[in-house]
Amino acid sequence: MSIGDLRVSAEKHGVLGLLTLRRPAALNALSLDMVQTLTAALDAWAADTTVQVVAIRGEGARAFCAGGDIRAWVAHGPDAALAFLRAEYRLNHQIATYPKPFVALMHGITMGGGAGLSVHARYRIADPGLVFSMPETGIGFIPDIGSSHFLPRCPAGIGLYLALTAARIGQGDTIAAGLADRAVALADFDALLDCLARGEAPARALEAMSCKPGPAPLAAQQSRVAAAFGAPSVEGVLERLDRDGSDFAQATAATIRANAPTSLKLAYCLLQRGATLTLSQCLQQEYDAATRLFLRPDLREGVRAAVIEKDRRPCWQPSVLAAVPDAEIAALAAPAGTQLAFA
Repeated sequence: MSIGDLRVSAEKHGVLGLLTLRRPAALNALSLDMVQTLTAALDAWAADTTVQVVAIRGEGARAFCAGGDIRAWVAHGPDAALAFLRAEYRLNHQIATYPKPFVALMHGITMGGGAGLSVHARYRIADPGLVFSMPETGIGFIPDIGSSHFLPRCPAGIGLYLALTAARIGQGDTIAAGLADRAVALADFDALLDCLARGEAPARALEAMSCKPGPAPLAAQQSRVAAAFGAPSVEGVLERLDRDGSDFAQATAATIRANAPTSLKLAYCLLQRGATLTLSQCLQQEYDAATRLFLRPDLREGVRAAVIEKDRRPCWQPSVLAAVPDAEIAALAAPAGTQLAFA
């Protein structure tokens, strides 16, 4: 069976429904059509009694999925970008609540929207070459795809660290943060899929193929992360990092200060709220914030600096945390009037 967009294949192999992102030249970045194709396949397979388990993977050696196509967001304007987010967030919720076992095979670059296709899965598999990130505060946006739900539930401030720094972490730290479950080599992905297609239970197949996770250098800094990122504000996090003075703390503070001030304070606000919200409520608050961020200059400037001209020198407006009043963050985070519909 094949459905929809040629950049996504949806095929049945035995009892396995296999989704493959087929846009390797663009690091399998997601378009609206791709999201809609994935949703349609999952809708069909939920009612198909011959499909007992679903898996998703990315084509090519470089990436599972680099996220949404942010070039298209800027090029096509806010309405198109918000249409993409509405479809993407529905898909994120669909994966999280899917009635059949859902297995995400993560390798290489897995960022933003790619995290949304994987973190919400019942089984999250990580190859040693995994590069995981929520990069949004570095491009003038906010961590979304339900991250205000799963990041606050990471251990000891790790989630807030990932949100504010936009840092990249590897397989070991992704597993330590609770954002992946099992370490499996990319070379074994096909064998794992064969086992699933033959009807072997996912947990049993994974037990046989799992290997020891790689190093977790961020987890080794857990006490420092917990101390600094337990502060009551972004400014407080930076103050604690400055007071710590270690090489790790200094590098972390410098990374945060390079990101968009408005995005930093808004991300902090949404993660604090998200700690007590459901996934659907978190997706809704992220969408509400996005409707306003798309009208501001930071996202366009962030995409220019990171993706288009690649000078890595964004000019944020405003450029410092002190110029972002709490009242403005409250306004950005307020309900926006469009209620998302989750199937």
